Amino acid sequence: MKKHVDAQKTVLTKEERLLQKTQSREEKKALRYRKRHHGKETKTRRKIKLVSALYIAPSFLGVLTFFLVPFLVVIFYSLVDNPISARFVGLDNYARLLKNLSFKTAVSNTLGFSAVAVPLAVILSLVLAVVLDSKIPFKSQFRTFFLSPLMVPVASIVLIWRVMFDFNGAVNDVLVSLGGPKIDWLKSSYSQIVVVILFLWKNLGYNMILFMAALSSIPRDIIEVARMESANPFQIFWYIKTRYLSSTFLFVTIMSLISSFKVFREVYLLTGDHPYDTIYMLQHMMNNAFAQLDYQRLSAAAILMSLAMIVIIGTLFLVEDRFGKDVEG
Repeated sequence: MKKHVDAQKTVLTKEERLLQKTQSREEKKALRYRKRHHGKETKTRRKIKLVSALYIAPSFLGVLTFFLVPFLVVIFYSLVDNPISARFVGLDNYARLLKNLSFKTAVSNTLGFSAVAVPLAVILSLVLAVVLDSKIPFKSQFRTFFLSPLMVPVASIVLIWRVMFDFNGAVNDVLVSLGGPKIDWLKSSYSQIVVVILFLWKNLGYNMILFMAALSSIPRDIIEVARMESANPFQIFWYIKTRYLSSTFLFVTIMSLISSFKVFREVYLLTGDHPYDTIYMLQHMMNNAFAQLDYQRLSAAAILMSLAMIVIIGTLFLVEDRFGKDVEG
């Protein structure tokens, strides 16, 4: 009996050894196969990376040439006395700029204009999008009316505004016919109102389309469930739609903010190099500094403006992340 068990163990041991040899051979073959194909995959990946780099290279060189390098040059100019001698003066240019009266006026006017125009642009475009998203008559006509400024060149828009708000223009004719006095809209404290209206008329259509696209992407089943739970239209808008619109709010606000900082073009075409004090924007100061070849003041102002935009946009991202987190999951 013991001999039979020992023989069986010996047989099993031999079978196990044969199985181990077979497995080791298969493992070696698999290892050789993996090495061979790993080398091929590595070469393929290198080729893909090389081709991708060649495709990206023109865009990267363009960004490097026209954005990164000029920005570094601007930083350099803001820290030296002039581009020729290039003597390092530290933050003296910034200190001199902060004491400049025209810079203070330009910053105050630009921030005041943005504080008024940007919220109005966001709120009014949202209201228009909500109205056009509902079932109202003449919806396509309203949409066309607010989108028409996007198809009109800036020079033509400014020409229309000059005809309307000139001292002898159409708006004053209406005021006189109603028994009111004439107002010099472009050379008085009312000039900022004119620019705000121009900014809104020019930007409401684009913002409205963005909000309409975002409203159409909100899941309808959630709104239907809210209605079945007896939620009123205000509750549906505030607790559901605004949550889904958080990313669109951020984008529209950033684009409107950037547009408000670029309103110099319209103001310049309306009033020239030196407009009325209330619409003397930051770009006016920078444009005049460039005309005077004062690169140090111009560069310092550009750096401060960039830092301000970074802080404002970073704050907007934090706010959007706080209110849009539960929707994005």
